Amino acid sequence: MADNGQTEKLDELARLIRYYILTMTTEAGSGHPTSSLSAVELTTCLLFGGFFRFDVDKPKSPANDRLIFSKGHASPLLYALWAAAGKISEKELLTYRKFGSLLEGHPTTALPYVEAATGSLGQGLSIGVGMALNAKYLGGPAYRSFVLLGDSEMAEGSQWEAIQIAAHYGLDNLIGILDVNRLGQRGQTMYGWDLHTYAKMISSFGWRTIICDGHSFPEIASAYREAFKIKDRPAMVIAKTIKGEGVSFIEDMDGWHGKPLNREDCDRALKELGKIDKNIRGEIAPPVAPEPKDMSFTVHAPAINYPADQPVATRLAYGKALAAIYPHIPNIVVLDGEVGNSTYAEVFKAAHPERFFEMYIAEQNMVGTAIGLSARGRIPFVSTFGAFFSRAFDQIRMSRYSDANIKFAGSHAGVSIGEDGPSQMGLEDIALFRTILDSVVLYPADAYAATKLVTEAALHRGIVYIRTTRKATPILYGPGENFPIGGSKVLRQSDADAATVCAAGVTLYEALAAYDELIQLGVVIRIIDLYSVKPLDVKTLQEAAATTKFILTVEDHYGQGGIGEAVCSALAGSSAQVHSLYVARKPKSGTPQELLDYEGISKAAICAKVKMLLSIS
Repeated sequence: MADNGQTEKLDELARLIRYYILTMTTEAGSGHPTSSLSAVELTTCLLFGGFFRFDVDKPKSPANDRLIFSKGHASPLLYALWAAAGKISEKELLTYRKFGSLLEGHPTTALPYVEAATGSLGQGLSIGVGMALNAKYLGGPAYRSFVLLGDSEMAEGSQWEAIQIAAHYGLDNLIGILDVNRLGQRGQTMYGWDLHTYAKMISSFGWRTIICDGHSFPEIASAYREAFKIKDRPAMVIAKTIKGEGVSFIEDMDGWHGKPLNREDCDRALKELGKIDKNIRGEIAPPVAPEPKDMSFTVHAPAINYPADQPVATRLAYGKALAAIYPHIPNIVVLDGEVGNSTYAEVFKAAHPERFFEMYIAEQNMVGTAIGLSARGRIPFVSTFGAFFSRAFDQIRMSRYSDANIKFAGSHAGVSIGEDGPSQMGLEDIALFRTILDSVVLYPADAYAATKLVTEAALHRGIVYIRTTRKATPILYGPGENFPIGGSKVLRQSDADAATVCAAGVTLYEALAAYDELIQLGVVIRIIDLYSVKPLDVKTLQEAAATTKFILTVEDHYGQGGIGEAVCSALAGSSAQVHSLYVARKPKSGTPQELLDYEGISKAAICAKVKMLLSIS
């Protein structure tokens, strides 16, 4: 921003943007105009003051700078900015929040100018971290990532997880813009307008902080110029703003959060704005970096061989498979929550350290970062103990609304982990990931299944969860077996099968042991490996239900939301009898076998249940 003429144009654009914000929210009868009005100058100067570089006709260009609205309730501002850029019409703005409109109440990727779905507060900075990591470390174009933050969401722990990791990785291409308008949903925020406390806290983590008047174009422009000079660490522009700025009778007034003006008050507010030039348009500087070439990859599972007589933990097979397939699928990147020597993500790290990011014990930020990486075309594999993904469930569910392509790997699943006790046992993880729309849930039993399913996950577009096991398990399959998503493996079958036992992972071996015991009694059962928990192999289940007396599911997971309920849902409406064994008691420390017996999901429990259902003494 070099002269008074440009300042005058920005003033005119700001009035137009305020006009759009007020009219669209009044027409909708809902929305957050006051939260949008406070950040008008901050974003107008960014987009139209020569700082933001973006090809408006190619919103998905890899060379573009990225803009994330972490305060997603300020969506009217986001849409108004792109209207001022000439990419959304005023007529379309008036569809805001209406069914079928791309201009949803909180931003989603249905609109091509939205980087990621936001609105659940405290997540945008993590997404920005992922985008900045891509540009700085993964050979992407040298774009910058900007994140508009609200002061209320700075109470979220995920923000501080992101602030720490951004400084750790020296992300000088990440700029946060903190809109400190003092008022939250129900009153003053924790620190109000105490900008120096924000600066002290954020700078203590290694960020460069720059305080400015968020309604002064010269001060804002100066802050951005200073932020651009920072090297080897991120910058945060901390701006004092007024909620509802530009409309005198709602400025800095409590009780106006998420409340639009009625038509009479809107007309009054528009008069205060003064003359509006609806023909003016803001110009955004084009990106400077060339666009990289588009690439797509197809690969078969890596040729990893395991001795048939030596048990191997599927978590180890996971790490080896990742390391092997990366050269064939170079968009892969791996994140781990400081448990890489347990998840065996360390195998990938040792082979490809430049593609591995240690995210430490901060699972929410780890998943948010993966969303940002996915949005830039990477395929993130995110690993930790299965139990700890529950901490990041909000980020996981939001990743679906960003159409993210993320692979989650949860190790140490179930009571079979043994002596560590219940805090480490993933017993809700299958249910958690099954609830995600269009997700895939995979549960390999042996090393070969794990190897093939890692490849299947990498090639599948969308969210995939791979559940791995702590203990080493015997080899069941060979390197030539295929494990398509949605499939299953029938391991024992005959025309004389009295019942079907469906299991996955650890309990599959208990089911096979039960088969060996029952057959000595003349009882023959069918054994199905349900390695694909979602989607299920419904055809095979229906055939089993039609040709055996009942189906018994056995799982090292709680009953609610687990494999048993998945099978019941798949066979709903049929005459199939489905019975289930699952973890039904509060776990405790013990050996894996003691715990499987204690929970009634071991060989002995399967045999007893089958005999009871067949009325065999």
